Amino acid sequence: MIAFSVLDLSPINQGSTAAQAFNNTKELAQLAERLGYRRYWLAEHHNMPGIASAATSVVIGHVAAHTRTIRVGSGGIMLPNHSPLVIAEQFGTLESLYPGRIDLGLGRAPGSDQRTARALRRNQGGDSADSFPQDVVELQDYFAESSPYQALRAVPGAGLKVPIWLLGSSMFSAQLAAELGLPFSFASHFAPGFMKSAVEIYRARFKPSETLERPYVMLGLNVFAADSDRDAQRLFTSLQQQFINLIRGTPGQLQPPIDDIGSYWQPGEQAHVERSLACAVVGDRDTVRAGLQNFIDDTAPDELMITAQIFDHAARLHSFEIVAQVRQELERSVVI
Repeated sequence: MIAFSVLDLSPINQGSTAAQAFNNTKELAQLAERLGYRRYWLAEHHNMPGIASAATSVVIGHVAAHTRTIRVGSGGIMLPNHSPLVIAEQFGTLESLYPGRIDLGLGRAPGSDQRTARALRRNQGGDSADSFPQDVVELQDYFAESSPYQALRAVPGAGLKVPIWLLGSSMFSAQLAAELGLPFSFASHFAPGFMKSAVEIYRARFKPSETLERPYVMLGLNVFAADSDRDAQRLFTSLQQQFINLIRGTPGQLQPPIDDIGSYWQPGEQAHVERSLACAVVGDRDTVRAGLQNFIDDTAPDELMITAQIFDHAARLHSFEIVAQVRQELERSVVI
């Protein structure tokens, strides 16, 4: 049975605070560790009132400090926002503090709107996303024992084996991950359109490396589990509202669920949200079991990254509990 992991954006609920979001993140990470999830990743977003994980490396440290065994990392760091040396130093520091537990997932998108991207990159000329392949290679070199950048050493960082992943929602990162022999994570939880094509290209073009002998694919999946299909569908409306508000250009804090999502969106908005969230399993235990099995059979991932933007913290914890129980049931069925 494949591994399950957790993607968290440290959501800030309507009327709540970033401090509470970080506490919720800590509790979810501790639960995920107890339930046997393999890794816990945080995502970099900026100028988003409902997402608290902008300083991703800091939040990774917070989670790693309050857990003991689960891998903790970025899903991802948006490398065009940073110099490779700074990221090497940050993740070298994390790996030194929590050896053998840190992952570095890298994305090419800004994780923000264009105005925010310009503010983040105020000292850089042009589109720094264009240099993403070179920046990834430079970052790899900083982690090497010796490299062309020997005069510029990441301290800490040099000589540390921090696993690097490439994240993407299109063909670009799939091809780059294949060329560099790196594991690949596709953002199917919000941009599923190119999922199958990107995975096919990655697997077909993969070149073995010192890091990885064969291709390794992780797929993002929204899973909203509850004690009834109706309850799960209601919880799902918080994420649906979040996407609608992004379409409208009015991002905000994560809103409480509503009984009738049809009264909230316009027809064009509905179609857009349904396309974006096509990779979602929503329902009770039986529905989630069938949905997970179908998704795994259809896509054959090496690992699933489960995410759930659920407003009620207790309901969110319960959702991940149900998913872990379902995974155990699926594993037993495979063994049998």
